Amino acid sequence: MLPGLQHKHAIVTGGASGIGLAICRALASHGVQVAIADFDSAATARAVGEIQGARAFPVNVSDRKSVEDCFTEIEGVFGGYDILCANAGVSSMKLVVDLTDDDWNFNFDVNARGVFLTNQAAVRHFQATSKPGTIVNTASLAGKVGAPWLAHYSASKFAVVGFTQALAREVAHHNIRVNCVCPGFVRTSMQAREVEWEAELRQMAPAGVIKDYISQTPLGRLEEPEDVAAAVIFLASDLARFITGEALNVTGGARMD
Repeated sequence: MLPGLQHKHAIVTGGASGIGLAICRALASHGVQVAIADFDSAATARAVGEIQGARAFPVNVSDRKSVEDCFTEIEGVFGGYDILCANAGVSSMKLVVDLTDDDWNFNFDVNARGVFLTNQAAVRHFQATSKPGTIVNTASLAGKVGAPWLAHYSASKFAVVGFTQALAREVAHHNIRVNCVCPGFVRTSMQAREVEWEAELRQMAPAGVIKDYISQTPLGRLEEPEDVAAAVIFLASDLARFITGEALNVTGGARMD
């Protein structure tokens, strides 16, 4: 088990599926009790059923009252928490000339505003209890380099990286660490949707899109959610006790700076 995780409590937003579910599983395997905070109640129930000690908490990360009510409930049930993994995210794919205000707002409301609201609530909790705390946000490879057909998504994930760095500087003296991970081409249901969209935009077969993703990845395969989860629990553990403000590439080499 990684040091500094046993007997801790963590909130994982978007924890019912994909990368979030892998994070929940990994945390639980290292002795962390997990609050799965997710908008999808059916998926959350399934996740809780497989992860020992996990509890379900409904949340809409883009809504302030929902976040504050959820985090207050978690604090009451668990007696506090030590780790926030702000992982909830969405995507859509269009040419910039075809983007609507709704497309833009949907991505920013969940990906950027959701990180802001959940991080703010967690920092307030850590400060009020004078406890050290750890935050790991999920950004993206698209938060390091602009991705065609994903300009609005890229912009929202660049925002996550910048916000993470700024917050890390603000709260370091409170013994609160804030980092983010930047996954690459991860095999999830979100990616499956994106492959179909991209194939249509590029007028090619979905298999060709997957082949292109792999060709951009020096390690030669699609990324798995567990690859991201391993990096997240490292950043949440005491092994990363002197790391803050980082945007850690977890891309199989698709991005190296």
